[in-house]
Amino acid sequence: MIEAVYRTEVEKLAAAARTFAKELPPREALRAWMLLFVDYIAAKHIIAPALNSLAGGASKLYEGSRSHIQGAIDLLVKRAIKSSDLRKDIDPFDLARALIGSSYVTAGSDWRQSARRLVDILIAGSRSS
Repeated sequence: MIEAVYRTEVEKLAAAARTFAKELPPREALRAWMLLFVDYIAAKHIIAPALNSLAGGASKLYEGSRSHIQGAIDLLVKRAIKSSDLRKDIDPFDLARALIGSSYVTAGSDWRQSARRLVDILIAGSRSS
């Protein structure tokens, strides 16, 4: 059951990228999705112990979700590059890695707020000139 919940969350994250791309300007769509991704990481922290107790571990489950996440951020970054909102040299997964990396610094109770601020820093640093 925990696997099904996790897969559903990943599918919602991927679907949100498509929805944001249809409803929001490119840079705003990317920002909204990245903020949602921070929430996804927070939820993953909560269920991680249960996921890690799955037979064979959670690595296969995580591998399967990677393509959904990669596809979502690729869509949004490419769209923002095409609109000239972002620099052409931005690697979509670098943005995801930065957010994932921030989740490993959870020593403080404010890691989530910090990660949300990081979204704005990443967006600002990725803008085209």
